[in-house]
Formats: sequence, C-alpha cells, structure tokens
Amino acid sequence: MDTSLVHLQGATKNFIDGKETHNVLKDMDFSLGKGDSIALTGASGSGKSTLLNIIAGFEHLTHGTLALNGANVSNWKDDEWSQFRHQSLGVVFQQFNLLTPFTVKQNIAFPLSLNGERWNMWCDHLVETLEIDALLNRHVASLSGGQQQRVAIARALAHKPSLLLADEPTGNLDQKSGLEVMKLLTEIAAEGNTSILLVTHSLECAEFMHSRFHLANGQLNAST
Repeated sequence: MDTSLVHLQGATKNFIDGKETHNVLKDMDFSLGKGDSIALTGASGSGKSTLLNIIAGFEHLTHGTLALNGANVSNWKDDEWSQFRHQSLGVVFQQFNLLTPFTVKQNIAFPLSLNGERWNMWCDHLVETLEIDALLNRHVASLSGGQQQRVAIARALAHKPSLLLADEPTGNLDQKSGLEVMKLLTEIAAEGNTSILLVTHSLECAEFMHSRFHLANGQLNAST
C-alpha cells in the first residue's frame, strides 16, 4: 500500500499552442513521502512550476493519475480541492503574494481563518523564530523583501500543513538572506512535520532538502 503524501503515476501534461502540442511532463512517476523534503531543479520552462500547480490543483494532468495522501484526486470537485488547500497545503511564492492591505499579523492569520481557527501558540513560535514578532502591526507593503518573505513563510506554515510547495522562495533575496530563510524554513517545517517540495535554481538552497531531482525533457532524474 502506497503511503506517499504525493504520488504521480504516468503523469503527462501537454499545452496546445495553435497547431503545436508542447509536452511539458511525459509519462512521469514521482512520490513525496510524509515528512520528506525534495528539491526540484531544471532549466526555465522545463515544467517545474507546472508540476507544483498540478499538485496544488491549479492545473490538471492531460494523462496519468495524482494521489494526495492516498486519495486519487481525478474526480475531485472545487470544494474538495478547496478543503485540501485550506487544511493540508501551504504555498510560498517567489513574489510573496501577500495581502497588501493587511498587516503582518492579519496575513499570517488568514489561513487560520479559512479553517475557523485563531491565532495560537504555534503562531507565536513562528513569528519569534522568523524574527518578525516586532512587525505584527505593520502593513506588509512597508517591509523589506527579506521581511516579506519571512511573513510569507509564517503564513504558509501557520495552519501546520502536511505539504509545503515552495516556488523559488529565495529568488528575490540576496544570497545571505536567502540561505537564512532556507535554514529557518526547513527547521520550522520539520517541527510541524511538514513535507516540502522546493523548486529552485540554487544548488545551495537545494542542499537543505533530503534529496534532489532534476526535471528535463519531461522526466525527473535523481541528482547526487
């Protein structure tokens, strides 16, 4: 019995551009175990972000199957996807995607509100560890890029998701800040028993993960 948190089998994703068909993923198999962390590298346009979008339900496979926590999602409706995202999924974007009219605390509390929950001791721990506890009442638009990324990480992990998808989370940061953010992200995710699938161009960031795969020509290959 497969106990993977994420399991793709025969995953194929095509895009139609006029009369041309572009094969982004080609009959690909992939698994992410509970509590595991995997870095995904590859050239721009190789399909890394597409793979994350498929796992999050923002895009769908052309062929093949996706199972999340043992459940085949092929027939999931919008409400089932919404429940999964609200309860089990955290996402960290390269562009932060924070709610700019809101304060830091309101941003972090947002995923909790979707589940009918309130600010709690885990949130206190997150903001202290990420060193943003003094910023809670500030509007996120007034923060530096590094501060905004730390807020984005706190928001993504506030509801202790089983899965974190991180798409170039340090892409807009300098090297020193980026490595600091990666260290904090992996430590906090481990505390919450959150699995990570990280898309990155940085081999230094990839080293924070348990294993690394390279996506090219629609296929994943393990990297050493």
